[in-house]
Amino acid sequence: MSKLLPGSGFRWLPYLYAAGAVFWLILLTQFAAYLMSSVGRDQLRQALLDQGFKGNLDTLFLVDASLIVFVELAAAILHGVAYYGLRRFRAWGWVVAVIVAAAWSLVLVGLPILVFLLRRPTRQAYGIS
Repeated sequence: MSKLLPGSGFRWLPYLYAAGAVFWLILLTQFAAYLMSSVGRDQLRQALLDQGFKGNLDTLFLVDASLIVFVELAAAILHGVAYYGLRRFRAWGWVVAVIVAAAWSLVLVGLPILVFLLRRPTRQAYGIS
């Protein structure tokens, strides 16, 4: 199978995913700082109490914080993998980029990127037929 030479339209694509990785790392750092601060933890607990939560507050707080950290870390990792895969024009980079764009399309931001990734010339440039 012959590789198509990527055009100049593909140069910006990896850097869009790099910006996404930086975005998620900033969010993760902010949330980690919030968790490390006793005032931040107290504010989170008070918000749970204000919403009427009556159960074991420590367990819910741990599960909630763990879930947020996991989601933000996974998003940063997926964006980073997409960045490196797209820069080297690898098929796995395209697959990860489509997964990330599909996730972003849930908030409508990823729809144009998803459409761009699913176009035939883009798929062929990454070795996906």
